[in-house]
Amino acid sequence: MTSGSATIEIGLNAVIVSVNGTVPQVLAVAGLAAGEPDGLPFGPFDPLHHRTFEIGLRAWVEEQTALGIGYVEQLYTFGDRGRHMIAGDTGPHVVSVGYLALTRPSADNEEVLARHHSSWRSWYDFFPWEDWRDGRPALLDGEILPALRQAAARSPNRQPVGGLKLDERIHLAFGEDGGAWDEERALDRYELLYSSGLLEEAVRDRRPEALACPNLPKFGRPMRFDHRRVLATALSRLRGKLKYRPVVFELMPDTFTLTELQQTVEAIFGRHLHKQNFRRLVENAEMVEPTGATSTATGGRPAALFRFRREVLKERPAPGLRVGGR
Repeated sequence: MTSGSATIEIGLNAVIVSVNGTVPQVLAVAGLAAGEPDGLPFGPFDPLHHRTFEIGLRAWVEEQTALGIGYVEQLYTFGDRGRHMIAGDTGPHVVSVGYLALTRPSADNEEVLARHHSSWRSWYDFFPWEDWRDGRPALLDGEILPALRQAAARSPNRQPVGGLKLDERIHLAFGEDGGAWDEERALDRYELLYSSGLLEEAVRDRRPEALACPNLPKFGRPMRFDHRRVLATALSRLRGKLKYRPVVFELMPDTFTLTELQQTVEAIFGRHLHKQNFRRLVENAEMVEPTGATSTATGGRPAALFRFRREVLKERPAPGLRVGGR
C-alpha cells in the first residue's frame, strides 16, 4: 500500500503463549545476525489468499511452527514511525497488527520450531520485575525504583501523561512506597522504563533519555524492533482476561489437577495464591468438574483429576477466575 511517497506494509505479529509446568512461555524467533535479539513470530498479511487477518495469522503460524493455536485475540495495531527501522534500510514502513494466541506445548513440533529458528522462552526473561511468586522482586527496590526516581528528578517538568506527572505514574505502576501492585499494569511499567531510558530498546531507538545518560542500567532481555512492547501489551491483556473469561483452560490439558490449574494461574499472574482460597474460588465459579479419575504423576498421594465444565459458557456472560489484587 502506498500513501503519498511512503510505502506501507501490513504485517501480523503473534504473541504465542503456553505454560510448561510453572513457566509461562512465549514463542521467540532467534535473530538472524550475530548479536541480534529475539523477536516475536511475524508474517505478512496476504489479502489475495486470506480473507481476514486472523485467517492469515493462523495459516502462517501453523506453517512455521506446526502449532495448533486455539484462542486468538487481536491486541492492537502498532504503527509508530521508526518502529521497524533497520540501519541503512529503505524498505517500506511496517504496520503490525498484534495478536495474542494461546496453545499447549507439544514435543511433536520441536523439530519444526528449530527449523524456523524458534524456541520457547519464559516471558519473565523479558520482564523479570513482573514475577512476584517468591515475593517482591529485589530488583525493584534495589535497582529499578532508584533509577526511575533519578529519571523523575532529571525531568521535573516533563509533559504529564493522562494528567499524571512522572513521579505519580511511577507510584501507580510500580506500587511504590507501599502502594498496591496491579499485575495488569505490565504495559504501563514497560512504557515507563522505556521512556526513562532504562531499556536497551531505548538506546537502539536513540531516545534522548538513554543518550543523555548512557551508563544507566538496562533491565530485562531486549527484543527486536518494538516486539517487547507488543509482548507487554499481551501480558497485560491476558492477566486481565483471565478474570472474566475462562481462557486459562486453553493452556491446560483436557484433564488436570487443581494444583496444576493453580500453578498455571500463578504463572500468568506472577504471584502466589493461597491454596485453600484458590480452591474455594474455583468451586464457587463452578468452572471445573471431577472426572472420577486420579493422577499419581507427582509421586505423592493420588490427586483428583478435573476438566473444564463448558456449560458455564452458557450459564453466565463473564465466567473467569476473579483473583483479587495484591
